[in-house]
Amino acid sequence: MRCYCVMHHSKPLELVERETPQPEGTEVLVRVKAAGLCHTDLHIWEGFYDLGGGKRMNLADRGIKPPIILSHEICGEVVAAGPDAGEVPTGSRFVIHPWIGCGECPTCLRGDENLCLKGRALGVVKPGGFADYVIVPHPRYLVNIDGLDDAEAAPLACAGVTTYSAIKKLGEGIHREPVVMIGAGGLGLMAIEVLKALGGKGAIVVDIDPAKREAALAAGALAVIDGKAADATSQIIAATEGGAGQILDLVGSSATVSLAMQSARRGGHIVICGLMGGDLTISLATIPLRPLCIEGSYVGTLAELRELVELVKRTGMKSIPVSRRPMAQVNQAINDLHHGKVIGRAVLIP
Repeated sequence: MRCYCVMHHSKPLELVERETPQPEGTEVLVRVKAAGLCHTDLHIWEGFYDLGGGKRMNLADRGIKPPIILSHEICGEVVAAGPDAGEVPTGSRFVIHPWIGCGECPTCLRGDENLCLKGRALGVVKPGGFADYVIVPHPRYLVNIDGLDDAEAAPLACAGVTTYSAIKKLGEGIHREPVVMIGAGGLGLMAIEVLKALGGKGAIVVDIDPAKREAALAAGALAVIDGKAADATSQIIAATEGGAGQILDLVGSSATVSLAMQSARRGGHIVICGLMGGDLTISLATIPLRPLCIEGSYVGTLAELRELVELVKRTGMKSIPVSRRPMAQVNQAINDLHHGKVIGRAVLIP
């Protein structure tokens, strides 16, 4: 089978021919129909996360080394299953939950495999979707997508479940006041659609790119604000009538978290799930005195992905803009994403 692999960090992916794997035990062999490209793929391609202050978290220190087959947003059809997988219908189409843990620790047993310290995430630790086929360790990670388009459903495995999980953390407040969303890339546009499908009050979207602000308006944002504007904080406070009660930071940089802190009202709730990196210096007294809730959110659980897919089917939730590209154009897609030229999601088709 064909695989597009990271052989050297920050270098073009290389086309490699490998034997098509055969499923063993509970494994399922899936033929890839669509594979999304997100910013996490960029971080893995680069080989590190920015921790701020000149510090990096190198993936090699966590045992993640080339060759790496990227893409954790995978839709495909079942080709074969191992002898212990049970009845898995051949030819059926699924989106794959890629955030797979060890399955044995207390974290996994309570359903939070995405937080497992021994994670086996597809496209990160295990081979991902930039290939003709992918091995899934158990059929429970397959979520049926009957009635949905492959390329539109693939981003649900990351952009979708990440924003769904983050918005759920904001609670019932989404029905009472708008959510300020920082970032209008794939995550931001997905968050707008998820919020609408959940019956939320609406989104006020902040982004530094005018094209992405326009995309947010087209997706139904109540208002958009230029994050680089000198009065961006004042604009957010005015738009939320005194300060934002709910902020979703989908960028996660020093600048965006600072903007969120400055724009939040007393008792505000900030959820950060972007991974652009940096650091933040904060006066600790401001957290209880204001008081603020600052919460991290990392992708989502298998149960949340199932809930999200059902939400899409039940409400007809609109897809984010998807740019379908042949898998052979993966390096151009990476370059475009790296330079901020992708609106919505680039999805590669084998």
